Amino acid sequence: MKNLNLPLRKVYTEQEAAQALGISLPLLHSILDENVFNDGAPRPANVMLEASDLILVEFWMQTTPNPKVVRIPRRPR
Repeated sequence: MKNLNLPLRKVYTEQEAAQALGISLPLLHSILDENVFNDGAPRPANVMLEASDLILVEFWMQTTPNPKVVRIPRRPR
């Protein structure tokens, strides 16, 4: 997690989770919508996250493709 100055807690609100990860709330919503709430049902109004959830969100942040980067396909061998 990016902000290690925050005390460890059992449960984080969306705002606290975004602050602990050093990201904006809309980016957190986007990551959650893409990786968790992707079955067509809307995201709940108040999502509570545990410390283990923050680790997953941070992993998903690193594996999310950057839309500003154009991926070049590998050449066939």
